Amino acid sequence: MSLKEKINPAKLPQHIAIIMDGNGRWAKQQGEQRIFGHENGVKSVRESVEAAAELGVKYLTLYAFSTENWNRPKEEVMALMQLLVHTISAETATLNKNNIRLQAIGDLKSLPSDCYNELQEAIDKTKTNTRTTLVLALSYSSRWEIINAMKEIAEKIQNNTLSPSEITEQTINAHLCTAEIPEPELMIRTSGEHRISNFLLWQLAYAELYFTDKLWPDFRKEDLYEAILDYQNRERRFGKTSEQLIS
Repeated sequence: MSLKEKINPAKLPQHIAIIMDGNGRWAKQQGEQRIFGHENGVKSVRESVEAAAELGVKYLTLYAFSTENWNRPKEEVMALMQLLVHTISAETATLNKNNIRLQAIGDLKSLPSDCYNELQEAIDKTKTNTRTTLVLALSYSSRWEIINAMKEIAEKIQNNTLSPSEITEQTINAHLCTAEIPEPELMIRTSGEHRISNFLLWQLAYAELYFTDKLWPDFRKEDLYEAILDYQNRERRFGKTSEQLIS
């Protein structure tokens, strides 16, 4: 029986988030520049999206570029932006063919204009697709997102359209980039690092975390299947006891 066949469709996570880490180290192992790793990571993105859609995962969020990544060498950042524009343009037709919708979260207006325009065009072209939603986290960090949410809430209080006593978890959820997206049930990070690096801090509160030593350019469908199987073998209690879940 293959790994894919072992997966229980009834216990499938509806939202998987992935920190795609290890492109630079992978390139260094090949004796190449860091951008070579990013270029080869595109195949891993394609395989992960295809695998998620084939299984029936409704949302797949990929941490593609953080706000902190702007501090990397200028040459690498520009090469990454060019790669992003090229990839989005090249993959839009495939997304439509596979009925996959594209969305993005983050400080999108900080992206170069050609990148932003290409992204918005792809989002518009795929907006009616219903099979799976691919969410790209671009120029994103969770602290940036939470600060923005607090500012919006503070403005409503200042304008007397919201009272501090009315603030709930739902209030905060409604002001996050992911307001229309369910919280991830499974978060995967590649490259052997065991941290979440300012990624979906609020939304990952009850997510199952899965870490693999695979560098991102080596990540394939079978690796996603392994992560899902590991998730399905865990007991998700949400603060309750095991006995409460059984009763």
